[in-house]
Amino acid sequence: MLRFDIPQVWSNVIRWEAFLTTVLSVFAALISPWLMAVLVLQGALRGFAGHHRCPAHRLWKTLFERWQCQGRKEDAGAKMFANKILLLASTVAVLLYAAGSGLWIVPVVALIVFSTLEWALSFCAACWVYGAWYRWFPPASA
Repeated sequence: MLRFDIPQVWSNVIRWEAFLTTVLSVFAALISPWLMAVLVLQGALRGFAGHHRCPAHRLWKTLFERWQCQGRKEDAGAKMFANKILLLASTVAVLLYAAGSGLWIVPVVALIVFSTLEWALSFCAACWVYGAWYRWFPPASA
């Protein structure tokens, strides 16, 4: 469902969060896959409750506004969908690692690739899918 009932988000704050996701994913791949648990929590909070309820997002938003480098406003619904994908991928990584499978690295690498695309090129694959879905299958008018 398209979400226009939640506050929009600043583009540069979202890109910064994507950069932090990349960094944390790289650390998880190199140091400990248990670091993905942080992304599980962030994905759940931002994906279901919204960015405006995430303490880390509020901190970055405040700092970026103070520095006047927040970027432009973007629809938060697509970004919430992206965070649900983050939740899914990071949960799968943690569960695979806990089960002793070496396949935990696959979702971690996917997160590194897609979060890098977001912060480096401002291309959000999940947001593209979200938008395409609603172009191909528009909601029924009431």
